[in-house]
Formats: sequence, structure tokens, C-alpha cells
Amino acid sequence: MAFNPKKQAFNASINAVTLGAGEKSTVIGGENTLPFYTFDAPMANSPKIALEISDDGMASLQMPGMKAAFEGCASVVDMVKKAEELHGISAICLHFEGADPNGENKSVEECVALAKEVAEATALPIIIMGCKNIEKDAEIFNKCSEALQGKNIVVLSAREEDYKSVGASAGMAYNQKVGAESAVDINLAKQLNVLLCQLGVPAQSIVMNLGSSCVGYGYEYLSSTLDRVKAAALAQNDQQLQMPIVTPVSTETWNVKEAMVSEEEVPEWGSLEERGIEMEIATAAACLTGGSDLVIMKHPAAIETIAKFIDSLM
Repeated sequence: MAFNPKKQAFNASINAVTLGAGEKSTVIGGENTLPFYTFDAPMANSPKIALEISDDGMASLQMPGMKAAFEGCASVVDMVKKAEELHGISAICLHFEGADPNGENKSVEECVALAKEVAEATALPIIIMGCKNIEKDAEIFNKCSEALQGKNIVVLSAREEDYKSVGASAGMAYNQKVGAESAVDINLAKQLNVLLCQLGVPAQSIVMNLGSSCVGYGYEYLSSTLDRVKAAALAQNDQQLQMPIVTPVSTETWNVKEAMVSEEEVPEWGSLEERGIEMEIATAAACLTGGSDLVIMKHPAAIETIAKFIDSLM
């Protein structure tokens, strides 16, 4: 007897959200199957990779492979231009970690000026990531959204504490995309999506940042949240959870001990750079198979591997 597989394509689907403008714009979401279940139905759009570039430029690159990929770059703008040549990258994530009041405390004006320079230097979609300071981030997101009108950027992220100001400016006044950040909890994720929609932000202008974790560091909580969100969105047609998922992988994986402890301290662990690359690859692959529609990464070698991983499953 011939085997007739039973297909499981859902009547519901994830919102298709366009990032960027022009010929290099890209679309995330749109699928009506579980992640990479192409044997059930084709995925409308393949998952994407964004490259994280810090506002500190070359000084933020801690590994030889990262530095080699951007050899000759004297500024953040140079790095952005060079990034367009790297394989697998669909967007640029400009990380304003230097704006942290407890660190360099760069001004909002400095951040906006850099964002404008980056937008002029590349046609790739731009994601703006803040410094994790609620008040400073809200200012940066609002001013960058105004300065980059028409670029269809993503601001990452609006939280419970600042969703009103970020949603009103980025999502409503300037028609940008808003990342809704929750703390690895499906109920909090849904609540924030509902609040943003009630505020007046269109559902098609919202992406979800469900939180992130490096594999081995409580990742099972993120894994279960990803699974539950996708199941509710597709199987239960929960429209408040049908926003595409964006996961910042780089900020987690390059800050754990496996990616930081020197080879002299733990020679049995092997190459420090290889450890970091492997942690980033493992985390990104887990997030993508769990349901992330876009992952933010940092090391070019890890990005190349994940790009091949995505291609092989599509």
C-alpha cells in the first residue's frame, strides 16, 4: 500500500511584514505552516538574517574573524557598506550600545546623526536596537523614526514601560515597524500586542521580540514560548499572536562565558573564537526551527553557516 502523508497546512497564517524600502526591502512572516514544514506547504518567505553593527564600530569587534571581515573599515558607515558584500545578510541592525547612560552616554543627537548616515549608505532594511535604558531608548526610537521617515525601519523594542510613546511615534506618526518586547512569556507577548493595537498601531506594523537566551542558559523557556506562540497563531488562529518573530541572538551568545573565557584559563575548551561561533550557530538554528522569522547575528562565519542552514531547509 502506498504511503499517503497527511499534510497539515493551517487556515491561519503569520502576518507578512515588509522591512525596508526599495529593491532591497525584504518580507518576513507570511507562513501558514510550522517552521520549515515545507512538506506540508511552501513557506511564503524564508527566515532572514540581520547583521548587528555597534555604534562603537570596529572597537566592538572582539574576535579576529570579525575584524578580518571588516578589514580597512574606519567607521560604522564603512562597516555597513562592507556588510552588503557578506553572504546571507538581509538587514542591518544598528545597535546603540554606546548610548547607555551608565557607559559612554552618547547623546540622542549623535545616535540620530549616525542612523541617518547609515540609511544613506545602504539600501538594506535597518533595525534600530537601543541600549536597554528605557528612557534613553524611547528618545532614540522616537527621533530615529522621525529622521528616517520613508525607510520603513524596525525599532527594537517597545516594552510595557514605553510602548505608548514608541508606538505612537514610530508606529503611528512615522509609519515605522515596532518591535514588541516581552520577557519570554506568551501572555505578556499577547498583552503587549493587544495594547499596541488598541493604541492604534496596525497589526501589520508589529513584530515580536519574545526575548532571547543563549542555548544552555535557560533556552528551554524561550523554546517553549516560541512553540506556544506559533501553535496559538496557526492552530487557534489567534490574531494577536500572528506577528512575525525577531530574535536578537548576537547580544546573548557573545556575552556568555563560553564566548568570553580565554583559552589560557580553560585550554580544554579549545579555541575561544570557535566556541563563540558555535554558540551563535546553535542558538540561531534553535530559534529558527522554533519559529523566529528573523535572527540578529554578529559573526560572519556563523551567519554564513546559518544562511546555508536556511537554504537547505527551504
